[in-house]
Amino acid sequence: MTTYTAEIDVRFRDIDAMGHVNNAVYATYIEQARTRYFSDVLDADLSGVSTVLASISIDFRRPVELSDGEVTVTVDVADLGRSSATMTHEVRVGDAVAAEAEATLVSLDPETGKPAPLPEEHRAEMESYHGL
Repeated sequence: MTTYTAEIDVRFRDIDAMGHVNNAVYATYIEQARTRYFSDVLDADLSGVSTVLASISIDFRRPVELSDGEVTVTVDVADLGRSSATMTHEVRVGDAVAAEAEATLVSLDPETGKPAPLPEEHRAEMESYHGL
């Protein structure tokens, strides 16, 4: 099973009054990793794919600080439904897990806005890449 990873810089603007990365920024880090995943693994521009984020949950383990410099975000596919993909993520600083997350994406019919089957080429690439 292959896990996709993306290195993301911690920016000064990510830091809150407590001196660490604001909790909402973790979702942005995950989104950045997912965008790269779509490009690198699925050969697709996420902005051109009719997909929405249906849910995301994040469990925080440790703070990330500006001095950490960057985080590594992993992308794994935990489940492929007819019209959805559930992805799991870790946000890491070095070997330490800063957060764990689960996100579900739903494929939409661009005409109706209703759930539609995942594109077969995306399903095949995810199955192949992650050994599903």
